[in-house]
Amino acid sequence: MTPRLSCFRRAVLLLLLAVVATSGCARLKGAFKDEDANEGVPVETLYDKGHRSMRNGNWDTAITIYRRLVAQYPYGTYTEQALMETAYAQFKSGDNEEAISTIDRFIRTYPTHRNIAYMYYLRGLVNSNRDTVFLQRVWKLDASRRDLATPLQGYNDFSIVAERYPNSRYAADARQRMNALRNLFARHEMDTALYYLRREAWIAAATRAKYLLETYPQSEFQNDAVAVLALAYTELGQDTLAADARRVLQQNEPGHPYLSGDWPDHPSTLRKLNPFAGEKSAIDND
Repeated sequence: MTPRLSCFRRAVLLLLLAVVATSGCARLKGAFKDEDANEGVPVETLYDKGHRSMRNGNWDTAITIYRRLVAQYPYGTYTEQALMETAYAQFKSGDNEEAISTIDRFIRTYPTHRNIAYMYYLRGLVNSNRDTVFLQRVWKLDASRRDLATPLQGYNDFSIVAERYPNSRYAADARQRMNALRNLFARHEMDTALYYLRREAWIAAATRAKYLLETYPQSEFQNDAVAVLALAYTELGQDTLAADARRVLQQNEPGHPYLSGDWPDHPSTLRKLNPFAGEKSAIDND
């Protein structure tokens, strides 16, 4: 092989290596194109881009853009708004843990912000819906029989809105949601009382019914709780207390099925064995 031919082949090889390297860099740059597209973009442009994604319901895209905005511009009006919209987008996309984290960060950083009532309200929405999983929606599982820890947190969040910010635009809806949650909690107590009735644990049933009446007065289940007291006291031989409970029930709901001897109507054992029947209690048979 002549020296000239050897040099030619070496030059061709170097040219091929350069082409491959250039192509590889282009691919690598393309792989990170979406991530780098928002780097160095002015804050106004970034916010407008994220807000357009919010309006179109592209929650994940909006979250990515807003995170870049907050990372590049950690202070300012756009950053505050981006954090609020990030929390809402996370809530809408079902990422409740991240939404709570973003909301808590906002509340710690801007405790006197003009929209702080909204952030407490949004936290209430997230907490009260946190345990609404797919199976609950498909199989119609009763939320009152789930763990009530996060709905209780949601109730406290709505309470903050209603009590600290009574003139805010969110106060009225927060109070309505508090009432709905109170009925949820009352139903939980009622289902427990019925469970004890079915097992003839009369004292435990009466205790739960009294707790319901004392803790959640004027709930949807107050008359059912009085019926539990009437039945439990009758079985315990407490005739005076049973008569008092029956009289109160007659005054408040004369058509209650307990007064005609048709209550509680517990679901059959066969229904409980049916995985497609959904959850049901004597309350549902009223």
